[in-house]
Amino acid sequence: MKILVTGATGYIGKRLIPLLLNDGHTIVCTVRDKDRAPKSFKNHKNITLVEVDFLNPESLKNIPSNIEIAYYLIHSMSNSSTEFHTLEEKCAENFKKHIENTSTKQVIYLSGITNDTKLSKHLLSRKNVETKLQSKNYALTTFKAGIIVGSGSSSFEIIRDLVEKLPIMVAPKWLNTKTQPIAVRDVLTFLQRAINNKDLFDKSFDIFGPEILTYKQMLLEFASIRGLKRRIITIPIMTPKLSSYWLYFVTSTSYKLAASLVNSMGIEIIGNPSNINKLLNITPIPYKEAVENAFVKIEQNSIVSSWKDSFISSELNSDLHEHINVPTYGCFTDIKQRTVTDVDYTLTKIWSIGGENGWYYGTFLWKLRGYFDKFFGGIGLRRGRTHPTELNNGDSLDFWRVIYANKEAKKLLLYAEMKLPGEAWLEFKIEDNILYQTATFRPQGIAGRLYWYAVTPFHWFVFNGMISKLV
Repeated sequence: MKILVTGATGYIGKRLIPLLLNDGHTIVCTVRDKDRAPKSFKNHKNITLVEVDFLNPESLKNIPSNIEIAYYLIHSMSNSSTEFHTLEEKCAENFKKHIENTSTKQVIYLSGITNDTKLSKHLLSRKNVETKLQSKNYALTTFKAGIIVGSGSSSFEIIRDLVEKLPIMVAPKWLNTKTQPIAVRDVLTFLQRAINNKDLFDKSFDIFGPEILTYKQMLLEFASIRGLKRRIITIPIMTPKLSSYWLYFVTSTSYKLAASLVNSMGIEIIGNPSNINKLLNITPIPYKEAVENAFVKIEQNSIVSSWKDSFISSELNSDLHEHINVPTYGCFTDIKQRTVTDVDYTLTKIWSIGGENGWYYGTFLWKLRGYFDKFFGGIGLRRGRTHPTELNNGDSLDFWRVIYANKEAKKLLLYAEMKLPGEAWLEFKIEDNILYQTATFRPQGIAGRLYWYAVTPFHWFVFNGMISKLV
């Protein structure tokens, strides 16, 4: 079948597409920027990439009319706009209007469990999107999931940060909120088996794991799996804003995502039972098994997708190609060059930079810059990298974003996502056995210029040492 997958570069989309390909389907992926699509998608004979902005109805004309099944996987979990719910509903309306004029028989929508009488803005928005997607021209199947547990998921990584960094936690009272976590593997199986299943047409199902757990129980069970002793003290005096800052400073999440999560974590996410498990022959696995499976993927360096590579982990809301042409006018540059004796060695070092591998020189200064960034509301160094030796366009890399990564062209270009009075790029390029390492900074006003002059001595020390290590 010809299947449309929206949100193709998102956490679920990246994992679902290989499963659909294995089933013999032809996939059309909608992306805002083709440069962000994984190489495996670009080079696959059964995948077509189309650039679509669902807020721009004209761009939806790029979607072929002979679609049979469509997945709606678009969410704006961390959109800082106060009107994010309006944007989400507008996206759904534009999607519906276009899909109604195609041969689509079924739309499959992944939402969140919304049974509590008091819903957060994000959960309420997802409920409204379901209403917007309903149509007489196609059948709508909605799966409402609880906390999704899997390698690279935001909930998994946040719990991991808390457990592995804090022997004793003084935590907000929402840690006593009940939820029903579900393994990402099970979510994908529900989505995969729903295709063209008429028993699911125009129906909505809650999907969840077999246990009802509080967030506190999830943390303690996670600690037990990791062989760690942890103590958690919950206090009632933490306001949502203080709770958001607590998550932000302790974990690798951005503040806007932390705020969104805190607003949702006070809501009980308990699913309504149905016959969906029997209909699709699925037995969801327990939380403990889901966590253990996630660590198997981590240890094998086979994390397919991570929330950190999504733009929800950063302040960058524009397309990658808008930053690929490094400016020269009105910019400061720091250019270093070295002769390369072993190109493969140097490329491997470049492609392994950051994360647990570090930046090869002046590690203390890199960490200090990360702490300052975190203190002033930035993302710091805590995102790390998804894979220790591979980089793709759009990946997060500590407080950088990969704009262009091409080993054949021997070029890596990074764009800064730390808090800066301006914009910054870092480029590594090998030409004629010469490695060129260029830091470019476009200042914003006097503050930007003062910043550049203040950090120039550190640049000389760090960048000289780093390029020497790379060769």
